[in-house]
Parts: sequence; C-alpha cells; structure tokens
Amino acid sequence: MSNPWNNRRPSSRPPRATPLPASPRDGAGAGGPPVRGSDELRLYGFNAVQAMFARRPQALRKLYLAEDMIPRLQPVLKWCVANRVGYRVVGDGDLNKLAATTHHEGVVADVVRQEPLALAAWLDTLADGPALALWLDGVGNPHNFGAILRSAAHFGVSAILLPAESTLALSGAAARVAEGGAEAVQLVRLPALPQALAQLRGAGFGLAATLVEGGENLFTTALPARMVYVMGAEGEGMDRDFAQGCDLRLSIPGTGAVESLNVASATAVFLSSWCSRHAKA
Repeated sequence: MSNPWNNRRPSSRPPRATPLPASPRDGAGAGGPPVRGSDELRLYGFNAVQAMFARRPQALRKLYLAEDMIPRLQPVLKWCVANRVGYRVVGDGDLNKLAATTHHEGVVADVVRQEPLALAAWLDTLADGPALALWLDGVGNPHNFGAILRSAAHFGVSAILLPAESTLALSGAAARVAEGGAEAVQLVRLPALPQALAQLRGAGFGLAATLVEGGENLFTTALPARMVYVMGAEGEGMDRDFAQGCDLRLSIPGTGAVESLNVASATAVFLSSWCSRHAKA
C-alpha cells in the first residue's frame, strides 16, 4: 500500500486530490479524519495556520490543503518536505470533515498544543514598566474567545489569565476567529484566587472589574500602568463578590440604545482605552 502522506518536493504542478484513508491505523472509520493525540490541536483558516508556522513551525505535525492553496502555502510545504512532516492535498469535502466546518479557508493543520504557563513563571518573564493582561472570569464561547484573542494581539496584551477551575482552552474555532492572534498572546493558568491576587498585586498590577453598569466611567478614570481587566461571562457578567474585591470597577458609557456590548466588543474598548494612555510610542 502506498504511503497516503505526500512527502515529495512540491512541484509547480499541483498533485491530484485524494480521499482520506479509511484504514483504522490512519483514520477513525470510513472517511474519518486521522486520530490526534491529546497533546494536539486541529487548526484551520489561513491566518491561523500561517501564524503558527511563523512562530513555531516545529509544532506542525500534519497538514491538509486544497489544491488552490498550494501556491500560497509553498514555504510551509517546503518546510514539511525538509523536515519529513506529512502533508496531503485533499478535496473540499474532506476539509469540511477534518475541520468540522466549511470555514476552513482551504487549509487544516494538526499541531502541538501549547500549554498555559503558571502565573509565577509568566510574571518572571515580564520586563519592568507598563503591562496589560486580561482575566477571563467565565468566558466560554469560542467565537468570543477568538475575538478577544484578536483584540488582545492587536493591542499588545501580555497575557490572558485563566482561573484555576476554568475549562476554557484554545480551539480551532477560536484560533480561526483570532486570525493569527492566538499565537501572539500567552495563556496563563492562575492558582487559587487569594494566591493569584496576591501574586499579581505583588508584581504591581491593579485589577479592574468590568461592569455593564454601576462602575466608574472608563474614559475619565485614571488607569494604572500595570493593569488586569477582569472580563465576566457572556450574559451573567462578573461575579459580584469578585468585582467588589477588585481595585477598580469600570463601565463603558453609552447612549442606552442597547443594553450593553458583548464581551468581545467590550474587551476591545477597554483595551484601547488603556493603550491610549500607556502604550509605548
């Protein structure tokens, strides 16, 4: 049986698309996708895959692509050949199955998942001076998470902080919506709440609860140079007791024509407000 993974040098003539194998060794039933290890993440979308390749090419384990993506992905394919990483040219239907969505933009990749850093380890990496982080208190929707990652990358957020009990993790959907931003922002796993607060404040960070209403005006309130915005869950918002324990409680003033911004849109506003005062020129 021929090797279903194409490790030959990519030529100017695109290889013919082939269906996914039905072998139990390489698939999960007839037409099913190859089985991934627990340490792997399936990425899809051109910008998500390109950003991963630009920052950590060694994480790439398998690549699937449509024929018309061969010219755009030539550097990745050449790297695959040089490093004996399997790639396959497949049809659009197979890509839909691999990504479990039609929004794959012609490329799917299995990559090594990056585990979040511990809070103490992340704090050790920070340089002196202004720094901005996001604490996601209950955010769970992958599309909102992806949009938050995109804004965080745009505004230079140093880390996204995940509570100890949070099950939130990067998914293919979140990475696609982030348009490459997922590779630019460090995920950090927090210890228990009292320890997390003590470590952050010991490193000079102030915490700001973000409230739909009842907080100080974001645009007129002084914001510390080392700052953690705490973003609440979609719909329910922040835990009230946690909000009272933060150093600031902030709201975004508006017309009242709508009840509020969703968490991803609100995050972008909060980040831009801090950056307008503290970002390096």
